[in-house]
Amino acid sequence: MSTDRKIINDPVYGFITIDHPLLLDIIAHPYYQRLRRIYQMAFAHLVYPGAVHSRLHHSLGAYHLMCNALTELKNKGIPITEEEELGAKIAILLHDVGHGPYSHTLENELIRDVHHETISLLIMRLLNEEFRGQLQTAIDIFTNNHPKLFLHQLVSGQLDVDRMDYLSRDSFFTGVSEGVIAYDRILKMLTVHQGALMVEEKAIYSIEKFLVSRRLMYWQVYLHKTVICAEMMLVKIIRRAKELILRGEKVEAATTAFNFYLQNQHTLHSVDQHLGIFCSLDDYDVMTTVKNWMQHPDKILSLLCRYLVDRKLLKIKLIAEPFPAEMIREKTKEAVLKLDITEDEASYFVFTGDTTNTTYNVMDERINILFKDGTVRDISKVDNALIHTQVSAPVKKYYICYLK
Repeated sequence: MSTDRKIINDPVYGFITIDHPLLLDIIAHPYYQRLRRIYQMAFAHLVYPGAVHSRLHHSLGAYHLMCNALTELKNKGIPITEEEELGAKIAILLHDVGHGPYSHTLENELIRDVHHETISLLIMRLLNEEFRGQLQTAIDIFTNNHPKLFLHQLVSGQLDVDRMDYLSRDSFFTGVSEGVIAYDRILKMLTVHQGALMVEEKAIYSIEKFLVSRRLMYWQVYLHKTVICAEMMLVKIIRRAKELILRGEKVEAATTAFNFYLQNQHTLHSVDQHLGIFCSLDDYDVMTTVKNWMQHPDKILSLLCRYLVDRKLLKIKLIAEPFPAEMIREKTKEAVLKLDITEDEASYFVFTGDTTNTTYNVMDERINILFKDGTVRDISKVDNALIHTQVSAPVKKYYICYLK
C-alpha cells in the first residue's frame, strides 16, 4: 500500500482520506500538530463535558467537507485544476493554524490587535518557504487573490466548509441537537454561477436550517453565560498577572514560551519576529500556569485561579439592557467585604460586558440562491423565507459577573 495515502477515522463523518504527500507533510508539521493541544471550544466543556475536541479535529473535518464540495462542483462540470484543488485543501487545513491558546478567549490578551487569521497567513508563508513554494496557490485562495472567487468562498464565506464543520462537530460533541445541519445536502446543492458560489433553489430550506442552527448554537453553546463567565475569568487572570509584573512583582508562567508573552507585554505588537515561540504555545501552557498560580502570594490572582480550576465560577446574569450602576456598586461593595480587598481589586470579581449574535448579516457576503430560470436572489429576499431582513438585525445582550 502506498504511504501517500492515509485514512483517519472521524466520529462525525467516518473515514477521512489524506491522499497527497504534501498534505501528509503539512499535517505532520509541528505547527499543525500543535492544534491537537488547543480546545476547539475553549471552556464549553465546563457546561457540556463532551466538548473536548481539538482544533486539529475541526481542521481535518473542514478539509473532508472541502474534498466533498470540490468533487460535487467538478461533477457539475465546473473547471477546477489539480493545483487549485490541492490549494483549496491546504487553505482549509491551515485556516485556523494561527489560533493561540484558548483561541478567541485570549486573542487580544497575548498580543494586542493581532488576529488569528493574520498569524495563520504568516505560518502559511513560512511553510511555503519550507516546502519550496508549493503553498502559493493555497495562500492566494486564502487571501482572496485567486481569480476563482468561489474557492475563497468555500474557505471563508457565508457558506464555507469551516462553518459547516464546526456546527456539525460542535453539536455532535456537546450533544446540542439544535446545531445539526444537512451539510451533505448543502454540499450536493452547491454550484458556481458567474464565478461565485451559490446554492440551487432545492436547498433553500437546508440553508434556512443552517442559519437558524447557527443562531441557536451561539446562544446555547458559544455564548452560553457560564462559558462567557469562565472565558472572562481567564482574561482577568492574565490581566492580573500582567498588572503584578508591571508593579515589579515576581510572576512566572509555567513555560518559557508563555513567560515570554507575559514579561514582554508592552513591546509586543506583532508576531513576525517570534513566530516560533508563538507556535510552541497551547492550552497546556496556560492551564499549567493557572494551576501553579493557585499558590501565588497575590490573593486576587490565586483566588481567581482556584475558582477557575475548581469550577467555582462567578455568578453571571445576561439581560437585554445595560445593568444599572447601582447594582454594580452594590455587588462591588459585597466583594470588598467578603474578600477583604480594595474597590480596585474588586473589579476582578465584579465586572460587566456585552455580547452580540447575528443570524444573517446582509452587509456581509450574501448567500445567493440560483433558481431554475437562471435568476439569482439573496436568501433574505426569497418569498416565504424564514430568514428575512428583520432576522438579520444583531441581538445584543449585556452581562454582569459577580461573587456568589
